[in-house]
Amino acid sequence: MKLKELSDKLACRLEGDPSAEIAGVAGMDHASADHVTFLANRRYFPLLRSTRAAAIFVEDGIRIEREPGLPPLAALRTANPYLAFAHAIELFYQPPAYAPGIHPTAVIAKTAKIGGSAHIGPYCFVDEDVTLGEHAVLHSFVTLYRGARIGDHFFAHAHAVVREHCRIGNRVILQNGVIIGGDGLGFAKQKDGSWYKMTQSGPAVLEDDVEVQANACVDRATVGETRIGRGAKLDDLVLIGHASQVGANAMLCGQVGLAGSTRIGDGCILAGQVGTAGHLTVGNGAVITAKSGVPNDVPPAALYSGYPAVENRQWLKTQAMLNRLPDLQRKVRDLEEQIEKLKSR
Repeated sequence: MKLKELSDKLACRLEGDPSAEIAGVAGMDHASADHVTFLANRRYFPLLRSTRAAAIFVEDGIRIEREPGLPPLAALRTANPYLAFAHAIELFYQPPAYAPGIHPTAVIAKTAKIGGSAHIGPYCFVDEDVTLGEHAVLHSFVTLYRGARIGDHFFAHAHAVVREHCRIGNRVILQNGVIIGGDGLGFAKQKDGSWYKMTQSGPAVLEDDVEVQANACVDRATVGETRIGRGAKLDDLVLIGHASQVGANAMLCGQVGLAGSTRIGDGCILAGQVGTAGHLTVGNGAVITAKSGVPNDVPPAALYSGYPAVENRQWLKTQAMLNRLPDLQRKVRDLEEQIEKLKSR
């Protein structure tokens, strides 16, 4: 593809040779002379001088300087280089296509309703009273329990499971090993100290355009429902506790864990390994940094860090003070010694 054609398709302003041939996409440090790359993080500025790429998606106002002897680097100017790069990947990489049909090893209950153009792969199981929408793909070893309701353009990778009576919207993607609607941690303690298992009667609900990545779990509710809002993204190994609510376009990164009945607002970002106590609310647009533990409500649009999680500026001050503790300890000891010397006079 010519560079001019690429810039036109992605509505970028081209600075460079329009006839340059582009054969693919790559990161700045791995790109070769027929690749397009991107700059979205300022820590990679030094690579502008040395990358071997033919062109780069970059914001306006960023000056491109090159090491001596290297060819010029064409610029594709755009307000969102990362998003433009994402669209460029789609132009050069075509994912596998799955032809409509049902593999002979799949088991489909007679009462299941399967939409047109569905692809149901090897060893899948679709239970009684399941509804599966148009253009669905069940890759292999996918299990849909009784009474599940699933919309159009659903894609379930190998070993994904949707449990009984769960509801899933349109254009939902489940990566490998995802469990939607497994039992929540619901047990009542008895007089003898043993745990009585409570029936988990409420389904998990995933709205349109949700993606759940590998080995993540969205537990069903004891009563009511567990709900993942439209466009939310759950990373690998995320756990959504029973009866929790995750807002629209929220992003929960790897190993985030929500205790039961947690409410995460629209557009929130919980970075890796954030954990929350149950029955709390994180307001719309809040960001919680990695490894934070959240014991209380978080206000909207806040930036919280640490354990227990507090406002980020307060956490930074606390961390700076902790780093000074050895010096402060030495000063206190010196003062104590001086006081003891004065007392002994």
